Formats: sequence, structure tokens, C-alpha cells
Amino acid sequence: MATLDPTQGMFSVQPGSVSKETYTIAGILTNVYGLRELHPSAQAVSCLWLLHPRLQTQECMVPLADKILNDWNTREDSKSQGLVAATFDQRNHGSRMIDKLANEAWKSGNERHAQDMFSIYRRFDLQFKAPLSMAEGEQMERGHAAWQCLFHDPRVLAAVIVIGCPDYFTLMFDRARLSRRETWSESTPPGAGFLGSKDFPSALVQAVQQHDPAGMLLGKPADRINTNYDRHQSSTEYGKVLQTTSKTLTGKWVLNLAGGADKLVPYACAEPFLNWLRAAVAPGGVFENNSVHIEDKVYEGVGHQMNNDMAEEAMSFIAMVLQHSITHSSEKTSKM
Repeated sequence: MATLDPTQGMFSVQPGSVSKETYTIAGILTNVYGLRELHPSAQAVSCLWLLHPRLQTQECMVPLADKILNDWNTREDSKSQGLVAATFDQRNHGSRMIDKLANEAWKSGNERHAQDMFSIYRRFDLQFKAPLSMAEGEQMERGHAAWQCLFHDPRVLAAVIVIGCPDYFTLMFDRARLSRRETWSESTPPGAGFLGSKDFPSALVQAVQQHDPAGMLLGKPADRINTNYDRHQSSTEYGKVLQTTSKTLTGKWVLNLAGGADKLVPYACAEPFLNWLRAAVAPGGVFENNSVHIEDKVYEGVGHQMNNDMAEEAMSFIAMVLQHSITHSSEKTSKM
């Protein structure tokens, strides 16, 4: 069964209150909101990329674009720092639909769920590099794909992660258990045979270790089963992690928003990595000099949805990042 739109019904504002321009960029149909509302005196423009959820299209992000842009454009700072929003359909979604089943989960009949979902949002990160260069600064909004862009594109300095998990293996491991996959249940102990199985083949294990945030920073998925990621790293691992984060995380701002009652993307799957990452960027941590700002908020009783409280938090966070960029304009580079 298709997943309900996590953004449905979260706003009272009607879409269409800000201007919209449509462009074809690198063969991708891209909608840009708020160009006409830019103040003539704006000296810089940042672009907020709104990434839609699985099984949805870019259209579901329009109310959020309206809400955030209308809020920013009422602020005095908008006269010097402009903001636009952009959306486009992810691979195999909306105007780019090829095979509906490939977007579904195991319970809905897609036997290649783990491979399909990772390849769609991982390839999204690669295709994202094509339309990204249209504005001076970039921010991200949404889930799994935003984690990928945050860790792989130096031009993305801020991200609001809504219903996203930075640890793909743990997420799929839990989903295989809940879906009662044979590759999980028919091993002793349960789950021991999941890695390298038809549901999570060796090639996918390697791709996750290379590109997924938890895989990049913490090593092989097998090292992370039933742990809190508090093991001591070797000098080789430490050097690799430090080199990776200096390129991907330095100076970035991250807001993670999750529903405490989300059963499809449980916060418990992301929590160990987020705890590890927060400790790593805190004073005394391995990344304490990388100037990484991380906020992590869980909304108890909220399921697989982005409610209005989350939207308000995201709006405030984006405004804070923009105001910070104005304050530190003398140090500003072309990434945002």
C-alpha cells in the first residue's frame, strides 16, 4: 500500500501565493518559487531545495515553499539577503515516472526495495549537482536524500532533515524484521544472514559503506549491529573519518526533525548515529574544530508526517541560518 503524503494537511496557507517560474535544467523540469518577490536591493540570493517524499511529487512541497518564503520576505533582512525555493521530481517520480512498483516497499510487493530506494536517492545526490549552480547559496529540506547531499556536496551548507535516516543499513535491517523477510528470520540469530542476501546484496553493502553517512564515518555495516557506535576507532579509521568530515561537514548547519511514533522511519534507527555525531562535534570531540551546528528534535506522538510544529521549526531554523550568513558576510564564500 502506498505511503500517505507526510506533508498532507500541515498548512492552512493555500499554495500559489508566491510566484513560480519553470525551467528545464540539465533535462530536469525545475520549478523556482519567489523570484519575482526578491527585493531589488538584495546583494545575495540563497536557494532552498525542497525534496519531496517517496511516492509523492514536487507539487506536495509548494505549501512549504509558500510558508517559508512569505515568512522570510516579511523580515527586514530580506532586503539584503534574498531567498528562493526550488523543486523537481526525484527519479522515477511524477513527470519522471517509469515503474511505480520500484518506488514501493517489500510489503507492497517490491522485492528489490532496499536496492531501489537507495539507488533512487543516492542517484538524486548526483543529479542534484546539475541544477544546483543556479543560486549563490544552497539549503536543503527533507529526508534521506538531504543527508546524502549534506555529506557529498560542499555547496550545501544547511539542511533540515524531516523523516530521514543517516544510517541506511540499520533502517533496512529494522524494516526487514518488521516485514518478516525470510532473509532476516531464517538465520540464527535472526538477522545474521541479512547482509549479503538477495534483499541486501554485497554490492549494496559496499555502496552503503561508501556513500551513506553512517557507512562513511563508522565503517562496515556488520560492525554496527547491536551497538551504540561507541567503540574506539583505530588510528587509521580516525584519520579517514577526520579527512572525510573536514571536506563534507565543516561549517554546516543541520536540523533533524523526527516523529517519535514514526513506524516507517523510526527515530531509533537514526538515534545512535546522531548521538555519535553530536558527541563528535561537541567540545572535546574528534570534529570539535569543524564548526558544525547540529540540532535534533523528536516530536512525541507524531507518526510518519511533517506537522505544522515541524514546519514552524524548519522555518525558524532557515531564517536563523540566513541571518547568520548576513552577520558573517565578510567571511562568506559561494557555498550556503
